[in-house]
Amino acid sequence: MNDEPRMDLTVTEKPIILQARNLNKTFRNPAKVQILKNFDLTVRRGESIAIMGRSGEGKSTLLQILGTLESPCSGSLEIDGQIVSGFNKSRIRNQKLGFIFQSFHLLEDYSALENVLIPARIGRKSVSSTEQAYGRACDLLKHVGLEDRMHFNTKLLSGGEKQRVAIARALCNEPDIILADEPSGNLDKETSRHIHKLLLDLSHYHGKALIIVTHDPELAGMCSLRYNLVNGQLVTSA
Repeated sequence: MNDEPRMDLTVTEKPIILQARNLNKTFRNPAKVQILKNFDLTVRRGESIAIMGRSGEGKSTLLQILGTLESPCSGSLEIDGQIVSGFNKSRIRNQKLGFIFQSFHLLEDYSALENVLIPARIGRKSVSSTEQAYGRACDLLKHVGLEDRMHFNTKLLSGGEKQRVAIARALCNEPDIILADEPSGNLDKETSRHIHKLLLDLSHYHGKALIIVTHDPELAGMCSLRYNLVNGQLVTSA
């Protein structure tokens, strides 16, 4: 982690990494519900963006669309200059995006290190102990304070430790964009603050774009940009 270049650029100098234009998303079963309405968002490298809103407004659905896990009904999504389509979704997802979920989504019978290496395996990289991916996974676990838990099965870890494994896994393939859905929703306040600092440091010092869906006003207040999702569109939050 320490060999990554720091990016202390002004807002106008930071290049755009994600551009969403006119996104619309409607669910029709059992009743028609429009989640996104002509939704626009521009995200630059090094920005941290908090998206808040009431339950049921579609925040998690929005994050899944921005992360190419779900498709909008209409509109376009561009990531690092590439229009996202069915042809390149998996490649963009594996190369450009890192996901952190509230419920961790770890393989409980695998070690912390094996979980962190999953994106490398999906990307068909060698993960033997002499390879770069293995070394990076070890470094990431050290960076999140889990050097002594590296070979523990994740079912033996605490909630905060599991979330730190999830953060390390999200960074395994050196993504440009980190998407986090309530990353500290199930954690105590002290652990939450540690997780928040980890994520925001990645954005500020390492040029990662960070998009967080959260109900936590303290976390939102630490981000460089804050929005509320209201009736399918973003409203700037103070």
